[in-house]
Amino acid sequence: MGDDAPAFLRELGERLRLARARRGMTRRLLASQSGVSERYLGQLEAGAANVSVLLLRAICGALGMPPEDLLTDRPEASPERTLLARLTAPQLAEARQLLLERFGTGPNPRRRRIALIGLRGAGKSTLGRRLAEQRGVPFFELDGEVEREAGLPIGAIIELHGQAAFRRLERQALERLVAQREAVIAAGGGIVAEPGTFDLLLSHCRTVWVRTSPEEHMQRVIDQGDLRPMQDDNRQAMRDLRAILASREALYARADLVLDTSGKLPEESYRQLIDLMRLESPTLGSDDPVR
Repeated sequence: MGDDAPAFLRELGERLRLARARRGMTRRLLASQSGVSERYLGQLEAGAANVSVLLLRAICGALGMPPEDLLTDRPEASPERTLLARLTAPQLAEARQLLLERFGTGPNPRRRRIALIGLRGAGKSTLGRRLAEQRGVPFFELDGEVEREAGLPIGAIIELHGQAAFRRLERQALERLVAQREAVIAAGGGIVAEPGTFDLLLSHCRTVWVRTSPEEHMQRVIDQGDLRPMQDDNRQAMRDLRAILASREALYARADLVLDTSGKLPEESYRQLIDLMRLESPTLGSDDPVR
């Protein structure tokens, strides 16, 4: 091995850790899905293991990503991709809007569909239902659509068929929803970890990142009846939650708008959401969804 081998293994381990965190997968779950031991995954993420091709294929299969995405930072980019990579998140949002207005069909077609993204517990479903009712349009929870079409809960889909199968079903459900002329969609927290699906959402919907503090995320999930954080080591659950948020923050920030619901009642958050949408579009036309 060359002198750069240790650095390459560390970079590989960091890409693996980031990919796992973005998908909200613990090492234990990844070990179960891939057949690779949890201990070995820990060594690999620390840059202390030289993974074989077959083990790498198994790990990437469980993550639902091609092996080359772990082996390299990214494929050689075209001049257009290089230019886009230099833009800030607000500049990317502006560029996306300009392209849609130039090449989209109809006046501001994205504005007729609203998508709320972010981790569970931020308030996406509560706000989404209220917004859809006020607009008189359908409301969809993307995870619920996947479960309905598969006839299985999300956990069972992943356990039986793997992460890649769930992501395929998620993409299919989203393609059907964005074909709707108008809708409000609450997307699953991990949709940002699947670039093609997330780009589909961004290109067809006006997106809002609904966020809150890690502590409120955790408490709201428990209040909804999910007691798993209490059954496991609560401190480890909070560390995992912070890692997921950190790994996804730059992706969530690609949304058109950001709504922080920390310390707010649902009514206050809803009014702030409407204000944000009106501020983004100070001159509302008849085709704008905010009424």
